Amino acid sequence: MAKTFLTEPMNTDIDSNTTGGEPSESFTKLTRIQKLIGQRMLKSKRTKPCFYIESKVDTTDLIRLRPKLRKSLRVKITTNAFYIRALALAVEKYPLMAGKLDGDYIRIADSINIGFAVSAPQGLVVPVIKQANTKTLAQIARLEKTLTDKARSNKLTLEDMEAETVALSNLGVYGIDSFLGIVPPPASTILAVGNPIRTPVPDQHRIAKRKITSLTLAVDNRIIDEFYAASFLRLIKELLEDPQKMF
Repeated sequence: MAKTFLTEPMNTDIDSNTTGGEPSESFTKLTRIQKLIGQRMLKSKRTKPCFYIESKVDTTDLIRLRPKLRKSLRVKITTNAFYIRALALAVEKYPLMAGKLDGDYIRIADSINIGFAVSAPQGLVVPVIKQANTKTLAQIARLEKTLTDKARSNKLTLEDMEAETVALSNLGVYGIDSFLGIVPPPASTILAVGNPIRTPVPDQHRIAKRKITSLTLAVDNRIIDEFYAASFLRLIKELLEDPQKMF
């Protein structure tokens, strides 16, 4: 069987070629970042016994608030900015979510640093907003934009991507309803965010259409138990459903 090697990422529209009547295989070379992420995620899956919990959150008011905030704060507020802010505030109350196993002890991170996944030309990268709990929603939004722009232009530094203590992955923008994330090696939990789905829900004596979003936590069970994680996710839900609490 003939083999074709590609030095660039493979185009999914490419058809299999034939050489001498035999079907050929196409290969694409892993980037350095792809290899590194693959190794790290494999280690995480092998060493971290995770459990998963899911909650549905009504993000209607949050989504409606965004254009108003854009005018008043003079900065584009993405839904990610709200999720980062909610995560940071919730970790303040539930610090074990930013814990890390250290022998017979759990070492609590001294800073709440939220890493958020970004799809960049060189592969998936995770810039980190440091001390997110000390920053306003507007500050988080500005930092998120700066880091995302740097990621997509391949200008992130090592400092931009280090010291992650809690992770966020939002595939809702790609139309994914819900998914399970893999906890990255530096962290003990990752919040996976799905697509806001227009859903009929009871509202007193009528049926209202609301935007319902799936939130799924993956949690390292060596450090955090189910009840603690459930309380943490419930607080995130409360903050997102009443976004004024994040100001």
